[in-house]
Amino acid sequence: MRWTSALAIYILFWSFSVFLVLPFGVRTTHEAGGDHVPGTAESAPHEFRAGRIALRVTVVATLLFVLFQLNYHYGWVTPRDVDLFGRMDMETR
Repeated sequence: MRWTSALAIYILFWSFSVFLVLPFGVRTTHEAGGDHVPGTAESAPHEFRAGRIALRVTVVATLLFVLFQLNYHYGWVTPRDVDLFGRMDMETR
């Protein structure tokens, strides 16, 4: 695999990981014991720490990307393994 392809795939994993990581560890103002600020959503986070979230996203994305690369190299899971409807068998006929 070319390094540009690997970089593009890593960026996709990073983008996907943002949505995996964002809901975890978020405390609303009510949960933190603060006063609600009029005009903000009640579900808004009390403190948004972009650096901490970026670090968590990078760790998760890197782990997923390493697993993807190992699978690409060793072939643990192939398209034939996830063919639920037998379409791969129909192509060989």
